[in-house]
Amino acid sequence: MEACNCIEPQWPADELLMKYQYISDFFIALAYFSIPLELIYFVKKSAVFPYRWVLVQFGAFIVLCGATHLINLWTFSVHSRTVAIVMTTAKVLTAVVSCATALMLVHIIPDLLSVKTRELFLKNKAAELDREMGLIRTQEETGRHVRMLTHEIRSTLDRHTILKTTLVELGRTLALEECALWMPTRAGLELQLSYTLRQQNPVGYTVPIHLPVVNQVFSSNCAVKISPNSPVARLRQLAGKHIPGEVVAVRVPLLHLSNFQINDWPELSTKRYALMVLMLPSDSARQWHVHELELVEVVADQVAVALSHAAILEESMRARDLLMEQNIALDLARREAETAIRARNDFLAVMNHEMRTPMHAIIALSSLLQETELTPEQRLMVETILKSSNLLATLINDVLDLSRLEDGSLQLDIATFNLHSIFREVHNLIKPVASVKKLSVALNIAADLPVYAIGDEKRLMQIILNVVGNAVKFSKEGSISITAYVAKSESLRDFRAPDFFPVQSDNHFYLRVQVKDSGSGINPQDIPNLFTKFAQTQTLASQNSGGSGLGLAICKRFVNLMEGHIWIESEGLGKGCTATFIVKLRFPERSNESKQPIAPKLQSNHVQTNFPGLKVLVMDDNGVSRSVTKGLLVHLGCDVTTVSSNDEFLHVISQEHKVVFMDVCMPGIDGYELAVRIHEKFTKRHERPVLVALTGSIDKTTKENCMRVGMDGVILKPVSVDKMRSVLSELLAHRVLLGAM
Repeated sequence: MEACNCIEPQWPADELLMKYQYISDFFIALAYFSIPLELIYFVKKSAVFPYRWVLVQFGAFIVLCGATHLINLWTFSVHSRTVAIVMTTAKVLTAVVSCATALMLVHIIPDLLSVKTRELFLKNKAAELDREMGLIRTQEETGRHVRMLTHEIRSTLDRHTILKTTLVELGRTLALEECALWMPTRAGLELQLSYTLRQQNPVGYTVPIHLPVVNQVFSSNCAVKISPNSPVARLRQLAGKHIPGEVVAVRVPLLHLSNFQINDWPELSTKRYALMVLMLPSDSARQWHVHELELVEVVADQVAVALSHAAILEESMRARDLLMEQNIALDLARREAETAIRARNDFLAVMNHEMRTPMHAIIALSSLLQETELTPEQRLMVETILKSSNLLATLINDVLDLSRLEDGSLQLDIATFNLHSIFREVHNLIKPVASVKKLSVALNIAADLPVYAIGDEKRLMQIILNVVGNAVKFSKEGSISITAYVAKSESLRDFRAPDFFPVQSDNHFYLRVQVKDSGSGINPQDIPNLFTKFAQTQTLASQNSGGSGLGLAICKRFVNLMEGHIWIESEGLGKGCTATFIVKLRFPERSNESKQPIAPKLQSNHVQTNFPGLKVLVMDDNGVSRSVTKGLLVHLGCDVTTVSSNDEFLHVISQEHKVVFMDVCMPGIDGYELAVRIHEKFTKRHERPVLVALTGSIDKTTKENCMRVGMDGVILKPVSVDKMRSVLSELLAHRVLLGAM
């Protein structure tokens, strides 16, 4: 007991506690002072932390806490008042800073929590963006595959190549075990297995088109997953316990062409579908993804477009081949028609020349015979010969005019002429014939009708003569009136001519001519036949008019060339007829009006009857025509020399010859070249003879060629004594023929 009581603890209990507190305060102060250093390092290294001032405030709080614990070391022993004051001050400051920090944390913690929320939101958005980027990359990959597939599919326009390429490219892109295309049969009641990827199936196998699985696919615009056991999916024989892969099917529209035209885009309409079946590998856990199904749908649409293009190409190729065949046939027909037209024109030209030569002899000799002493019976026979010959000559002219009108070679000879003189000349020509039948002919020219006009004088006169001649021909008694005036705008439109569209302007006018007779008339139903060539109505045929049926047909074509219209009206048999035509003429220019007093043609009472001593040279290769022309001139008192060749002509011609008649359409002889040689030989006009072309053709080309080489006139065969007398009178009076005769 004494021993135990002798042992005393080294440190009393209170002192030991004080010692522990002292040591603890020291380490707390050390820790507090180290924390601000770490915070300073954090702030220095962190450039994005948003609450630096809070960290500064928190650091001050920790420093003050550390200072408090440090100062507290001196309080475990007797200490001075100064230590107590310092201790108190440190604790007060620590209390203030700690309260301020606590209050600030109340406001900062929600922000820090929201930052955390934003962080989580951003993480979610980042994850979603990653998914979208993955989807975009998948779509881009799908698009790339689609473009590659489309390029391969559209690299050809052969439908078999298109379909086979589609299966191969889909199988390679999607790693398919099998891919097949079912096409509808011609009857449209079955689907036939037409194309497969592996070529291990019996192509030609058919299934009904009304199967439920087929209807399901055809009724959807999207790719549809179907059972591997469905009839259209049994593409491979699976041995053993293989599990078939997933199968999808998609419809392929077959665009049908309608209203195909070579010059326009055809109309496309979807009437039938093909079925495309795609199978994934067997014993595979692989499934169809959305982007793969989208790829299949896009490819199906592209195949439809490519097939439509192929169909259009096939149709266009067929149309092109048909068009080429038609063009070849048309070209052959055109060449045959041109050959026929040339042959006809050559034939007509030859026949014209060959027919006019004997007609020239008949009319010339008959007119010479008519001026001799004849008995009444002989004179009647000669007049009959002349009338028949003139009728035949008119028929020749009509046939040639009609031929040129039909092939389009006839052109109007546009020139300025005296419009009033034409009507007076027609009146003077018709009046003697009408007086024999005791018909009165009245000519009425409106006061506002221009004296001069621009148009084809010869064709207009031919129209007027034909219409007035018909009136005289088919009238046995009564009167005939000829009225000419400028058509007013309200009278131009006629219900009988729906295709006639006159257009008024300041530089032209429409001439309206109306010929009314009191003749035999005509049935209204026969009027349309009057303008048909070689056609005569029963009424006219029964009257034995002697016409060829060409006159009015040619007149109608001439009127059409002059942008006009012609028609005939009659109330019936015995009530007469009224023939009316309208033609378009131009007003002459003001500068030409001062030149208009063109010398009128010589009237019959001013025509010289004989030309004694007038030296005339006649060149014609035809002996009969040459002799006949010489006979006409000799009968008129001329001193005539005849030649038949170029050399003889150039050797004989001299200044003594006043007039030269030469045929410019002689085979092997160029009459135009002879005219040029004469101009070169006789440079002075008063020394050169008057050159007149005596020809069987007086078309525009012949007339222009004659004027080009400096000829003074053109005469159309046949020629009578009166016609030759008028020609010579005009030549001697004016040294030029004012018009072709």
